[in-house]
Amino acid sequence: MRSEEYDWKTEEFGASHQGRPGAVLADGAEPKPVIFDPGSGTNFHETSNWRVYDGNVLSAPRATALRGACSCGWRGTTLHPIDWAQVTVEGPDWYDTEGPHDDWKQHIADVEHQAVPVPEDIAGLLARLRERLDVLADDAPLAALRIVAALEYVTAETATVAAYAVRADDQSWDTIATGLGLTKADARTRLHRYARSY
Repeated sequence: MRSEEYDWKTEEFGASHQGRPGAVLADGAEPKPVIFDPGSGTNFHETSNWRVYDGNVLSAPRATALRGACSCGWRGTTLHPIDWAQVTVEGPDWYDTEGPHDDWKQHIADVEHQAVPVPEDIAGLLARLRERLDVLADDAPLAALRIVAALEYVTAETATVAAYAVRADDQSWDTIATGLGLTKADARTRLHRYARSY
């Protein structure tokens, strides 16, 4: 079983752009995943979590730096040296990975900048609607559920029309993926789901 163990996520871009601190070896290469075999047949655990590259776990090499890494394949260019003595003292959960995180946040800002902009009036309306629904979920949960059901119908109908319109424009999958801020595979999945949602 492969576990990327992503630490950073965005609500909008989902699995397309999940981030984590990525391990980097002394030669600048990214280490291969480490496989843990508990000896129970075909079940094994595979990980690329930076913590295992301390040179002490199985045959894992020792990483010398961290960089931002994203599930889309993006890798940060800035290397942040690892102080393994400090990792030992603080524990890996408390070790400062702010540098790679900041680099990943800049990557997300770049993705947002390249995506098709959401009109400001709609963004404001969505923010107010979400705030109102959060209150209703506590104060009048049945009313909140009725509104959610109405929204599901409206959004499903709109998504179907928009998905067909995008495909009718005969845009490339690269253009569609960039416009949605997704990988091509996730863009295809989303449009297929939207086309069948109504």
